[in-house]
Amino acid sequence: MKRVNFTLDEATIALLDEIAERYYHSNKSLTVRAALESLATHLGHNGWIIAGFTPVVAESEAECHSCHHTYPPGTTLYRPVFTRGRAQNALQEIPKEVWLECGECVSEDLRP
Repeated sequence: MKRVNFTLDEATIALLDEIAERYYHSNKSLTVRAALESLATHLGHNGWIIAGFTPVVAESEAECHSCHHTYPPGTTLYRPVFTRGRAQNALQEIPKEVWLECGECVSEDLRP
């Protein structure tokens, strides 16, 4: 994590506060991250962005994509939900492997 200092005008601060409170539990870091990801998508980002996660109960032994810890059947893990950029070949570039994340890695990903 790295601290970045920049100056925002009052109207931008008010907008950041409002969006953070309404959609991101007042977490301004997540709000700025989401805004930057959205901007990248609209500027023609060619890849895929993880827009969120959906819970999945593992039917068999499963491995976390990030930490590679193995979890037994019945464990709740999280499958990423991807948002596509504007590239024409993006559909062929979406990850094809089974991609599950454990709760700890998802929480780490969402921390400011």
